[in-house]
Amino acid sequence: MNSPISVPSALPPRAALLMAGSATLFGMMAVAIRFASKQQHPFEIAFFRCFFGALFALPLLRVHGIEILRTRRLGFYLVRCAAGTVSMVCGFWALVHLPLAQAVALSYSTPLFVTIGAVLVLGEIVRMRRWSAVIAGFIGVIVIVRPTAADFSSATLIALLAAAISGMVTISIKYLSRTDPPDRIVLLTTLLWVPLSLPAALTVWRWPDADIWPWLILSGALGTSGHYCWTRALRMAEASALAPLSYLQFLVVGMLAWLLFDETIDRYTAIGAAIVIGASLYIARRESRMAREHNLVAGIGKADPPA
Repeated sequence: MNSPISVPSALPPRAALLMAGSATLFGMMAVAIRFASKQQHPFEIAFFRCFFGALFALPLLRVHGIEILRTRRLGFYLVRCAAGTVSMVCGFWALVHLPLAQAVALSYSTPLFVTIGAVLVLGEIVRMRRWSAVIAGFIGVIVIVRPTAADFSSATLIALLAAAISGMVTISIKYLSRTDPPDRIVLLTTLLWVPLSLPAALTVWRWPDADIWPWLILSGALGTSGHYCWTRALRMAEASALAPLSYLQFLVVGMLAWLLFDETIDRYTAIGAAIVIGASLYIARRESRMAREHNLVAGIGKADPPA
C-alpha cells in the first residue's frame, strides 16, 4: 500500500497575520530610513540599521542559548552576509534617492533573479511558462524604470542591483535552511552584518544629531521585527500562499509616502509594479506546484511499515 499523500492545508490565520505584519514593518522601516536620510548617508543608515537590529535580535540568545550560534557553515554565512550587506546598502541608496513606492516596486523583481540564479547555480530546470513569467516581469521593470524618459535616474539601476544580489542571498538561504534552523540564520546574519557594514559607513561617517537617533533605532527595530515575523510565517505556511500578503508593503509605503512626503504613485510605477507582482506570484505558485508534484512522485512506491 502506498503511503498517504498530504494535501496542503488552508493558509493558517496566524501565518497570514505574521506575513501581513512583516510587510507592514518593512514598509515602516523604509519610512524611517527616509527620515534618517535627512542627515545621514545611506551607508551610515545601513550600519545603524544592522547595529540596532542586532541588539533587538539578542533576546534569541536568551531563548536558545549560545548553542544557537554554532554552525559548520560559518564561511558560507560570511559570503552570504557580505552579499547581503551590498544588497542592503544598494537598497537603502535607492530608498533615499527614489520615490519610496518606486524603490519598493523595483525590489519585487528579486524572484525574477532567483529563477535565473536557480538555473545557473542550482541546476534547476525551468520550462517555458516560468521563463515567460520572467520575461513579463522584466517588461514590468522596464515600465517602472523608463530608461528613455527625461527624468530617468541612475538610482533605479542601483535598486535593480540590490534586487539581483538579494536573489543570490535568497538562493543561499535555500542551502542554509537544509541544515540550520531559522533563528540561527536570523541571528547569525544579523550579527555578521554589523562588522561587514561598518567599513562603508566609515568612509562617510558623521555622528547623528539627537533628532536622527530615534529613526536609526527604529529602522533596526522594525527591520529585525519584520524578519522575525517573516521567518515565523514561513514555518507555518508555504511561501507561495504567503506571497500575496508580502506585497502589502507596496500599499503601506505608497500610503505613508503620500501622507508624510507628498509623494504619489505615478501610473508607470503602478502598472509596472502590477506586472512584476503578477509575474512573481505566478513564479511562486509554479514553484510550489512543481515541489508538490516532486514530493508526490517521490512518495509513490513507498510501502507502509508492517503492522
